[in-house]
Amino acid sequence: MLSAITISKETIEFRDSPEPILQPGHALVRVHNVTLCGTDLHIWEDDYPTELPLIQGHEFSGVVEALAPGDITEQGISIGHRVAVNPIIYCGECRPCLTGRYNVCQNVGCLGCYSDGALSELISIPLDKLCAVPDELPLDIAAMGEPASIAMQAVNRGRPEPGETALVLGSGPIGLLATLYLTELGVHVICADTEQHRLDLAVEFGATDTLLVTPGSEFPGTHQASRLNSLTGCYGPQLVIEATGVPSSLENAIRLVASAGRIVQVGISPRQATVSMKDIPYKELDIMGSRMSLNLIPDGLALLTRHPGQAQTLMTHRFDLKDLQQAYRLMQGRTEKIGKILIQMPAASSA
Repeated sequence: MLSAITISKETIEFRDSPEPILQPGHALVRVHNVTLCGTDLHIWEDDYPTELPLIQGHEFSGVVEALAPGDITEQGISIGHRVAVNPIIYCGECRPCLTGRYNVCQNVGCLGCYSDGALSELISIPLDKLCAVPDELPLDIAAMGEPASIAMQAVNRGRPEPGETALVLGSGPIGLLATLYLTELGVHVICADTEQHRLDLAVEFGATDTLLVTPGSEFPGTHQASRLNSLTGCYGPQLVIEATGVPSSLENAIRLVASAGRIVQVGISPRQATVSMKDIPYKELDIMGSRMSLNLIPDGLALLTRHPGQAQTLMTHRFDLKDLQQAYRLMQGRTEKIGKILIQMPAASSA
C-alpha cells in the first residue's frame, strides 16, 4: 500500500509499505480523506515533541474493509460502513484514565502524532475507536469530526448557559466550530481575530459581533472597549474561549472576562504568558485547559451534519496525496485564506 512518510524536517517520502495484518478486535479501514491542522504542520517542520520518521494524519475518514470473524462493534459497524476515527490512545490505568479523563492520560498518544496515522491507504483501528458517519454527511466532511470534537470539548469545559455572552479569541477552524456550537446552545458570541476574512466567516458561523485585532496595537481599542461594554452590560463576557495559543491572547482573556467568569485555553503554544496574579483571585476566575476530546467525535459529526453550509465553507483547499508537500507549503506560507485543507487519498479519487 502507498504511505506518505515524513522522514525528516519538511521532507516526505512516498513508500510502498506492507498492508496491516487484521487482528481480533480491530478493523482495517480504507482511508479516503485526511484533513490537516496546525499540529500536522509542526510535525512536518520537525517542531513537535515526536520522533520522525512518522506517517502523519489524525483527522480522517474512510470505509471499513475488513473485520476479524465474529467481531462486532457497539454501533453495529460492519464491512462497507463509512467511519471517522477517534485517534486518541490511552493506557486506562493512570489516575486521569480511572477518573474518566483519558484525553489527558499520563501516557496519552495520538495516531498520526506519536504513532503512525492515516496518510496511508489502509490502517488498522481498534473497534471501539470507530465512529459511524451519518448517512447524510459527505465522507470528506466527516474527516473534520475530530476538530469539531476538540471545539465541543472546549465549549463543554466552559459550562456555557443560554443567554450568556462568550468571547472567542481566534477564528481559525477550532474557534469557528466553537462559535457554531455555542450559538446552538443559545450563547451570544463575540469573535476576535487579526484577519477580517476570518471574522466574516465567524458571522456565518453565528457570531453576533466581531472585533478586528491589529497586531502590535492595544486591544481592545477605545471603540472596541465601548462595544464590549455595551454587549456585556459593562461586566465583560462570562466565558472566553482562547483558541489562538498566543500568550497575549490569554492575558487579554484574563483582563476582559467578567468577575466569576470562565476561561478555556484550547490554543496550544510552548511560549510563556505573563498573567496577572491579581485579576485571577480578585475576579475568582475559573481557568481551564482543554485537550482533544472525551469521545465527542460522534457529536462532532452530528454538528457538521446539522450545518452543512458552514462545514463546506470551512473546507477551503483540496490536494491529492501526491501533492501533500505542496499542501504543507501552503499552510506554512500563509499566502492564501485557509480554513481546512483536505488530502484526498487514492480511494477517494477512485470512488
